[in-house]
Amino acid sequence: MTFEESLPVPARAAKIKLLIMDCDGVLTDGRLYFGASGEELKVFHARDGQGIVDWHKAGFRSGIISGRSSPIVEMRAKQLGIEFVFQGRKEKVSALNELILAAGVIREEVAFIGDDTPDMEVFPFIGLAVAVADAHPAVLAAAQYTTKAKGGCGAVRELIDILIDSKNA
Repeated sequence: MTFEESLPVPARAAKIKLLIMDCDGVLTDGRLYFGASGEELKVFHARDGQGIVDWHKAGFRSGIISGRSSPIVEMRAKQLGIEFVFQGRKEKVSALNELILAAGVIREEVAFIGDDTPDMEVFPFIGLAVAVADAHPAVLAAAQYTTKAKGGCGAVRELIDILIDSKNA
């Protein structure tokens, strides 16, 4: 079951209990960094991290579904208290279904923020579909909300502020 297409973003946002994020291009700027010995490096924005901490303090949960796998993502998720981390999942709808079951929420209570075409596969199955400002054009067209901030530059914090504000309205 999905929300009515006419339901406005604030009404959708007010129902959200679980925020799911892609990693590369959302929590990071999408660029991949590799050290001289092949180690992968990622840059995360501190404001996104603070937003995630605030989201959890407000009593809500979060998760990551990423097509790539990286120990850095596990480390950052642990630092921020992100409860659900699904990595190496190219087929994101099945990961979404597993995550929703594990979290014990209904689809209308889930928001997903993404940047590229694999992310938009989950959009029809959730309550609020969000694209970062610099997302692929197809993702921008499919999203119900687009952040002003680019991926890795505070887009997650922007969304969390909207989600928290919607609950106080």
